[in-house]
Amino acid sequence: MTLKNRIVMAPMTRGFAIDGAVGAAHANYYRKRAEGGVGLVVTEGVVVDRPASRNEPNVPRFYGDDLEGWGDVVGAVHGAGGAIAPQIWHTGAVRSSSMDWEPDFTVESPSGLIAPDQARGDTMSEEAIADTVTAFARAAADAKRLGFDCVEVHGAHGYLVDQFFWAGTNLRDDRYGGPTLKERSRFAAEIIATIRAEVGPDYPLILRVSQWKQQDYSARLTQTLEAMADWLVPLVEAGVDVLHCSQRRFWEPEFPEADGAQGLNFAGWAKKLTGALTISVGSVGLDGDFLQVFKGQHSEPASIDSLVERMERDEFDMIAIGRALITDPDWAHKAQTGRFDEMVPFSTDALAQFV
Repeated sequence: MTLKNRIVMAPMTRGFAIDGAVGAAHANYYRKRAEGGVGLVVTEGVVVDRPASRNEPNVPRFYGDDLEGWGDVVGAVHGAGGAIAPQIWHTGAVRSSSMDWEPDFTVESPSGLIAPDQARGDTMSEEAIADTVTAFARAAADAKRLGFDCVEVHGAHGYLVDQFFWAGTNLRDDRYGGPTLKERSRFAAEIIATIRAEVGPDYPLILRVSQWKQQDYSARLTQTLEAMADWLVPLVEAGVDVLHCSQRRFWEPEFPEADGAQGLNFAGWAKKLTGALTISVGSVGLDGDFLQVFKGQHSEPASIDSLVERMERDEFDMIAIGRALITDPDWAHKAQTGRFDEMVPFSTDALAQFV
C-alpha cells in the first residue's frame, strides 16, 4: 500500500448511519478529509455480523445488505487521492457513551462483565467465540472485495477484543483466559490469523490497541517492556502489519523509568519491540484531550512541533488525527503548508453535524 503522506484520519464514531446503513452523506464526509490531504482514512467503527456487536442503533453495519453502500464511500475517497480502511468492531459489554440505549439483544463479553466486578450480559461460549472470529474474518474479506486498501481491527478502549486482554474483565479458565496477558490474547490472535488466511499475505492489516479503557482511564495492560513484548509480538506474528497505538496524549512517555521524561511513547515502544509499523494518536493539534468532549468543553489549536520532532527521528511511522479533522477537513493541507493560524478550534457542537 502506497500512501501520499503519513497522516491518518483516526476512527471516530459519528452515529449517522440510520439503522446501520451508510449513504451519500458518508461518502461526502470521508471524501472531504481525503481532499483535505489525509493519506489514509480509517472509518468510524463498523460492526461485524454478531447480534450483540453494536451499542448504538446508528453505528454502521458491515455485513449483509448494508455492505454495498460502502462501495460509494471507497470510490469517493479514491477519487480524492486517498486510501481507506474500515475499522471492524464489536463493542462487547460496553454501553454507549453518547446515548441511553438498551438493545433488544443480550450483550456478550468474555466473562459477562462490563468492568471489573460489574456484571452486564452473557459470558461467551466457545461456539460464540468461534462465530465471532469468523465474523471478523468475513468482514475483512468483504473489505478487500469492496476495494478498501486495508482493514483495521478494533482491539482497544475496553471493547470486546480488549475485554479479553484485560484481566479485570476476562476471568475465563479455558484457553481464552489465563493469568498472563499472552494467554488472554488468544482470542485476538485467532481473529488476526483467521483474517490473514482469508485475505492473503499481502493485504495490509492494522490492529488498534490501547492501555487505557473507557471503563478506567488509568488502566494499564502492561507495566513492563517485557510484558508489552509478550502481548504484542505474538499478534504481529499472527499477521498484524501495523499497530495503531492509542493513548490520550501522544507526547507522554510510555515507560519513563526506562528512557526518561522525553522517552518513547506507546507507538514508539511498540515499533521498537515488535518491528511492526506503528501509528501514534492522541490529542494531536489540540490543547486538550478527548475527555473534554464528554465535559462539553472546546479545544484550541496547538503546536505540532513536538510531533514533527518525534516523526523526524522515526519514533513511529504514521500519525492519526482525530477531533481536529471533525471541525477542519483541511487540517492536513494547512499543516503541510504552515497555515497554523487558519486552524479551526474543536467544538463539541460539531458532533451534531455530519459534514
